[in-house]
Amino acid sequence: MAQNATIYKVELSVSDMDRHYYKTHKLTIAKHPSETDERLMVRLVAFALNAHEHLEMTKGLSTDDEPDIWQKSLSGELDVWITLGLPSEKVLRQSCNKAAKVVVYPYGGKTAEIWWDKVKNGTTRFDNLDVVNLAEGDTKALAELASRAMKLQVMIQDGALKRSRKKARLYGRAFYFKRRASCRRVSMPAAGKPHPPGFRPRG
Repeated sequence: MAQNATIYKVELSVSDMDRHYYKTHKLTIAKHPSETDERLMVRLVAFALNAHEHLEMTKGLSTDDEPDIWQKSLSGELDVWITLGLPSEKVLRQSCNKAAKVVVYPYGGKTAEIWWDKVKNGTTRFDNLDVVNLAEGDTKALAELASRAMKLQVMIQDGALKRSRKKARLYGRAFYFKRRASCRRVSMPAAGKPHPPGFRPRG
């Protein structure tokens, strides 16, 4: 944990109707001094979308050899490796060699699209990799919900994610740059808006 890290206490209730997963997670998160509110909230979204009783937040930006979130088997093997941002092709390769499933959540709008154009050709051989882009407008809105003590509810149904804090509600949009075979879709374009570049429709 970074010496000047800020501690956030989060009660995250996940109702995932697609996976029949219903559980409340009480999380203690150390926010690194260089981590923005936007990135912190993206971490929570990523946790919700992959929620599991063994899923854990790591040291995050405080260490270079861990992802942001991981899930280990009872024998200590890495089942899921989740990272945020725009990792290099080298980091993607290393991650895919460490875990059975790797999920990357880039964000930042055009910056994320440029990053994907740069690394995508080198990722085709990784069958265990998902790259799920988050819409810039939604991640900016998420940042406004950040506080050091949060009670959040996330409902996931038919790939759609709805998040709320008290009376505030946010409908997020995400779409795959790259997806593993037989994985579920989490794309959520707003009504009346075109799909973002790189969107892959169901089927």
